[in-house]
Amino acid sequence: MKTLFKVIAWLCVASVVACGGGEPQDASPEPMALSEPVEVTLNDQGQPSAEVLADQQVLHRGNGEEPQTLDPHLGEGVPTTNIVIDLFEGLTTTAPDGQIVPGAAARWNISRDGLTYTFYLDPNGRWSNGEQVKASDFVWSWRRVVAPETAATYARMLAPVANAEAILAGEMPPSELGVAALNDLTFQVTLASPTPYFLGLLSHPTTFAVYPPAVQAHGSGHVRPGRLVSNGAYQLHDWQVRSKIELIPNPHYRLAEQTHIERVVFYPFEDENTEFTRFRAGDLGWTYQVPSAQFSWLSENMDSALVVSPWFGTYFFSFNLTRPPFADNLALRQALSLAVDRQLLTERVTRFGEMPTFGLVPPGLPDYESPDIDAENMTQAQREALARSLYRQAGYSESQPLTVELRYNTSENHRKIAVAVAAMWKEVLGVKTRLINEEFRVFLQNRAQKRVTEVFRSGWIGDYQDAYTFLELFHSDHGRNDAGYDNPIFDDLLERAANERIDARRRNLMAEAERLLLADQVVLPVFVYVSKRLVHPRLKGWQSNVMDRHPTRFMYWVKAKPREDSGAEVESN
Repeated sequence: MKTLFKVIAWLCVASVVACGGGEPQDASPEPMALSEPVEVTLNDQGQPSAEVLADQQVLHRGNGEEPQTLDPHLGEGVPTTNIVIDLFEGLTTTAPDGQIVPGAAARWNISRDGLTYTFYLDPNGRWSNGEQVKASDFVWSWRRVVAPETAATYARMLAPVANAEAILAGEMPPSELGVAALNDLTFQVTLASPTPYFLGLLSHPTTFAVYPPAVQAHGSGHVRPGRLVSNGAYQLHDWQVRSKIELIPNPHYRLAEQTHIERVVFYPFEDENTEFTRFRAGDLGWTYQVPSAQFSWLSENMDSALVVSPWFGTYFFSFNLTRPPFADNLALRQALSLAVDRQLLTERVTRFGEMPTFGLVPPGLPDYESPDIDAENMTQAQREALARSLYRQAGYSESQPLTVELRYNTSENHRKIAVAVAAMWKEVLGVKTRLINEEFRVFLQNRAQKRVTEVFRSGWIGDYQDAYTFLELFHSDHGRNDAGYDNPIFDDLLERAANERIDARRRNLMAEAERLLLADQVVLPVFVYVSKRLVHPRLKGWQSNVMDRHPTRFMYWVKAKPREDSGAEVESN
């Protein structure tokens, strides 16, 4: 394993901070002043007193990649969602702790058979142009989502709604979707079968309403500044591509008086080191992520800002099953998976407490148990011995090695993981790997088209706390099934799970679907995510939660605690 350890060592040295900890080489000479905040007490409405609020309420935040669009029905990826949940509000929304709470709907009723949901919209709900948010807006929007011509990536999220499956298949018109506006403020949904996670699903952007006149007038251009009409706490003010996206408060928002941040600016930092330097310089209130090799240094030097918490997501690689070398070659896919030392990756490369995994669905769901996986019970040496045997069975050897392309989107952390995986494949099997780094939009396009991809970085953060949100990605009709997995048995298990009313049976069906997916080695799971952020101590209302959702409307800056020597306050946000 000498070559592999040399690669791991090189990755450590190449990072901004050495693995053993130390001062970042390209950081500013002195750390930013993480001034201690004043003590904050909240009133009965959960709001801080005016006396503790800082004079300036402007939030600058890192946000990973540039969004493809701000249309909630067409966007994808966590960076897009971060912005969309500030602009729009679904029937339900999430509190700072991640719990589902009323959103555009003030309340709802559920029929005894679990098939009919009646939502009563908040009468104070307004679009950013001042117009009432109506039940008919949700009817129009949901019909738009399931219309095949919309090509909504996550259209299948509405599959539980009556007739949605037939509409998605082109067998019925969108007008037959099981939704209705009983009056301006009453929106009713009829489901095909009981769906336990339905209320949680409604906090996902795919289920948000868009403003019909704007979409009808401008088409895809309705998301541009001056055209985008939204019903959330904020409205779009400026969008400078690959530079920044700026939001300002929606004065007509139903809870506008409880929105304290007066301007929020999202920056598409793809380089974690640049983002880290900007945070230390005081230019950012919180970061999208941090360089993975800096955990020790950050823990010792910026502990008041470092926030690491469990996240409902899995990091994995996918195999393109529609073309060589992985189509119809299960043994090869298994060999590459077994050759990856996940423990070494998480301990020496990612280094932020990620949990190594051979499964797809993260642990922690109530009453759901992922299937047993044989590889988990082996030593790494046993895995590698089996990997070599399967590699030969697949038709490859040291004299006839596999040459493969591994793609990942621009990110220093993704690059380091890809380099380490390629080194493991080389060390254990002799595989020659070509690493291809692509800008996020191009990366997603190539994944979806499936013409050039072989192995590619993937990952999924659950849209709601249920195993189905992971498994449905691999249904043959799902818009994000970039692996091209097409197994009628798997599809049938998912469809039966979606229609099963008995919870225990439904969980068993999903566990069997996961077992089949893993047996077919569609993906190469690596680890269960943790979210890792730098958050300024004086930014309040930011709270860790397993869904990693952080709407800006709950946040506010507080004053710094006066210095003991002078009594002066530090304003550095």
